[in-house]
Amino acid sequence: MTFQIQSVTIYGKKPGQMRTVFFQLGALNIVTGDSRRGKSALLTIIDYCLASSDYPVKAGKVRTYVSTYGITLTKPGEQLFVARQAPKDNAKTSTTMSVLTQAPGSLPPALEDLRFTTPDDTAKAYLSDFCGIDNTVRVPAVGKNTLIAPSIRHALFFCLQAQNEVANPDVLFHSQGEEWRPNTIRGVVPYFLGAVDPEQALVHNKLRSLRRDLADNEAKLAVSAGRTPASGQAQALLIEAIESGLLPQQIGTQSADDVLQILRRLRNELAHGGTLRPHTTDDDPLASLHDRRADLRRDFALARARIADLKGALAENDEFSNQAIEQRARLTSLGLLRQDTEARDVHHCPVCDSTIPSANDTISGLTRDLALLDRDLGVIRNDTPAIRRLIADQEDRLQTLRSELARNQEQVQELTSSLRTTQQEPDDLRRAAIVLGRISFYVDTIAQQAAAPRVLDRRDELREQIAALEEQLSGSTQDERLASFLSLINQGIREKAVSLDLDFATSPIRLDLNRLTVVADTTDGPVQLKDMGSAENHLGYHVSTHLSLHEWFTRHQSPVPNVLVLDQPSQVYFPAEPTGEEVLQTNDRTHLLKVYEAIHRTLQQLEGKMQVIVMEHADLDDPVFSQHVVERWRYGNDSGLVPSTWMESTPSGS
Repeated sequence: MTFQIQSVTIYGKKPGQMRTVFFQLGALNIVTGDSRRGKSALLTIIDYCLASSDYPVKAGKVRTYVSTYGITLTKPGEQLFVARQAPKDNAKTSTTMSVLTQAPGSLPPALEDLRFTTPDDTAKAYLSDFCGIDNTVRVPAVGKNTLIAPSIRHALFFCLQAQNEVANPDVLFHSQGEEWRPNTIRGVVPYFLGAVDPEQALVHNKLRSLRRDLADNEAKLAVSAGRTPASGQAQALLIEAIESGLLPQQIGTQSADDVLQILRRLRNELAHGGTLRPHTTDDDPLASLHDRRADLRRDFALARARIADLKGALAENDEFSNQAIEQRARLTSLGLLRQDTEARDVHHCPVCDSTIPSANDTISGLTRDLALLDRDLGVIRNDTPAIRRLIADQEDRLQTLRSELARNQEQVQELTSSLRTTQQEPDDLRRAAIVLGRISFYVDTIAQQAAAPRVLDRRDELREQIAALEEQLSGSTQDERLASFLSLINQGIREKAVSLDLDFATSPIRLDLNRLTVVADTTDGPVQLKDMGSAENHLGYHVSTHLSLHEWFTRHQSPVPNVLVLDQPSQVYFPAEPTGEEVLQTNDRTHLLKVYEAIHRTLQQLEGKMQVIVMEHADLDDPVFSQHVVERWRYGNDSGLVPSTWMESTPSGS
């Protein structure tokens, strides 16, 4: 079971400013009014409070005078109040929300009762659950190798029609014009229509994961297949390592396993910090100097770390001492408490020194706290000089190490200069490096081949699992179910198009999920919505499509909010720049009333299980329209979303 919207609430930037717009559940709600009275802001506030990733409220009076937005969501036996602050400073959006569970019928709370501590991602998950969305379902994204977890944000594709969408020939669903949104809409439609079996969705996800593992497994096998070591290669590498000086002369005869162990040990020693230098019978002074430099650098780093730790301890002591002295000063302020706390008699008043009948707990507590502070201060005073001495010792040590490092560098440079006259050592090092590289490659190849049987076993296991899942899914009817559901929905779209007297209504009408539009199949070929002339057709097919979808959602208990919000559908009948005093021509008025009759007829058929909220510029005197008006925001009656009293002075924080 999903929800409808009971009210929208705004809070001003001054204390006590609060305004709530209430809506009837299971009915048509019309908010009519002049331009710039805040009608369109209702849709953006609903969008924002339902965990939008941006701040859709447009610049104007609402942004200027409103600090916080809230909506009340209700479903049988449950009610939720969701509030979100306007972004502060230069932030793109507010990242925390307030989510309150209320008793059904409760009024929106005061601003001071709200706590904005719920991260927007957590709030989105909570709202998705309140909407009835299964958090275990994952559906494949269209055009990308990823999975989508359906959420409340995806459900809103089918619930909101902004002013620039409600009659747009190129956009059928909310936010369809934004980047990547069309593929997301295509991916989630089957789930919200009920064509996705949750168990089959899990199987699809598991199959996708197994196929990815199989691809990785086969890549490893391909690499291993191209690395077959030649017979006797290990023994040859051992001889080369001895001749290049990487290993001393080996005594006795080694088995193949012994040779492999020697080569592996050599590679590991050099890979974990060993120095690449050929073995010689003479001492290597340059290597000794490099070893000494490494030791000096390690000692230097340790000394710096000790100094940092000691300075941190000293800073903590100073901070504690300052706070303790301040507290002690408070206890002894104005001389009300004497300093001889050890010998003090708590049976005497600390102010007048008169005798009191019994020990006073407050006096005892104060004197005890003062004594404890004196003791702690004494410990700190004793520790601080010792810490300063340790810091001085370590800084002396640091200076000594700097000097030794400088001398070591001079010795290295001097010895290196003397060795430049001969090329023998560089040649030996170069040869040793080449031999070591070949040894490393050989050891890695052996490791790959040792693991190959396990990799082969894993590949066969993966193939068996994939085959089993593919066989399990071979009987999947998701595509057939989706096609069947769309066929039934298309009938509803066509029936409403006929009642609205739209062009092409006598032809078969279908919702094309690939193009995300409505198509009329005529004898001259398919005609997409964008190719149908007249804004009246564009509006009519938008309304027909969304009403038919919501009939399906409601009757099949789909996890889509049972609310449709339309922003100014009458705009197609007004001039581009309305002045607020237009009168609809008879023909236009008739066509607009047909739109509201179609909405009212759908709501009657759903018996209160769906709600429609419309923001309108028009204000028709026909009962089909007038009896559903919940707010009239006109300049003549000085009414609007933001009360005029909020605008009497500049809002705080603006």
